[in-house]
Amino acid sequence: MFLGGMLPFLFSALTMDSVGKAANQMIDEVRRQFRNEPGILKGEVKPDYKKCVGISTNAALKEMVLPGILAIVVPLATGFLLGPAALGGMLCGALVCGVMLAIFMANSGGAWDNAKKYIEEGHDGGKGSESHKASVVGDTVGDPFKDTSGPSINILIKLMTIVSLVFAPLIIKVCANGNAVQGFLVQWFNKIF
Repeated sequence: MFLGGMLPFLFSALTMDSVGKAANQMIDEVRRQFRNEPGILKGEVKPDYKKCVGISTNAALKEMVLPGILAIVVPLATGFLLGPAALGGMLCGALVCGVMLAIFMANSGGAWDNAKKYIEEGHDGGKGSESHKASVVGDTVGDPFKDTSGPSINILIKLMTIVSLVFAPLIIKVCANGNAVQGFLVQWFNKIF
């Protein structure tokens, strides 16, 4: 359960990092275009939108490889190395922590977004105030919370569950025949505790 409870947090950290990397690539490209084509700011030249869309598309695909592999490899490794009971515990831990983390991320991301909009309406100093600067920072974190990491935890839970169900017969068969690694880990755990 501890291993499963840890996975949504690791997965969310990876997806948040991916959003940051993609955003930095986009910023670099926009700055490059402004630097190389001064006419863009004057409205005389159209920006290269395709380049920015390509950066976003490539980053979305490339940056999700590691989280995707994590969602497939961890249930398989847990099942084959620790056995079916440990796999069930891992899935329970991921479900309990994942659902709570997804709800938290959706709500807090929305709250940060709404706080910025509230301040921009003129409350607490309005645009340009210290409150507004702080709310922009909060919204920068809140957008990936509510738009990327929170919703993707649902996919993590579903993918781990499907992988576990597909490989469950093989995991049971391997563990029924005696798994040397599983036996070693159980003995090691019993010696420690």
